[in-house]
Amino acid sequence: MSIQSVVRSATVLHLLGAAPEGLPLADLAAGTDLAKSTVHGLLRTLVEVGFVEQDPDTGRYRLGSGIEDLGTAVDPHLLRSRAMNGADSLAARTGLEVRLGVLAGDSVELVHHVFRPDNSPQRLRTGELLPLHATAAGLVLLAFSPVSTVRRRIELSSWTARTPTTRAALAQLVRAAQRRGWAVADETLRPGRAGLAAPVRQRAGVAAGALSVVGPREEVLTPAGEPRPGLADLVVAAADGVSETLRERR
Repeated sequence: MSIQSVVRSATVLHLLGAAPEGLPLADLAAGTDLAKSTVHGLLRTLVEVGFVEQDPDTGRYRLGSGIEDLGTAVDPHLLRSRAMNGADSLAARTGLEVRLGVLAGDSVELVHHVFRPDNSPQRLRTGELLPLHATAAGLVLLAFSPVSTVRRRIELSSWTARTPTTRAALAQLVRAAQRRGWAVADETLRPGRAGLAAPVRQRAGVAAGALSVVGPREEVLTPAGEPRPGLADLVVAAADGVSETLRERR
């Protein structure tokens, strides 16, 4: 987005901030001294990221709930505390390790890690940074960030033969995550390993983090690469539960 577009978008937001009842497109065009088509393009982007809402009955535009999240990013420690019970329950129900990740620059930072409930050797991974493009949690954070991080110049390093290393391949995976509401990583970071993640959302639907299960491929996915029956539902339900707790107690 150009500096000019940022300034114009800020002007639109200021106008809407002074009009709690909302404004029609014509008034916004007049207030910004821009063509209706230009303002409509700005509004379309602002609606997409949750900063503006349009009343379906009147057509008026008003500030969206996404504005409330500006400057109020969720503290990772708060997110972890809200997610602990849900993560423990998810590990017990799936038999898989559970991770909670947040966006950290061009990486996923693991802020909570629950071991799989067995006696297999395991290492605590809290604090690790993982690549966005090669993990289920990263794909979820890309898919449900307020501005598409796919457009950022992240390095698409190859970790395995299945890692997406082109913008087109990554965009396809992100679109699939947006459509499904969850993401799968099928041997994209380590051979023989797979993950499934769902977003933990703030009030505007923007991802505050990603809750994921990780394990041997055959325990996460079918031979065809689809989630094991019921697994996606369990992960989404757990992430939604954390989202609700996060919104209620903030």
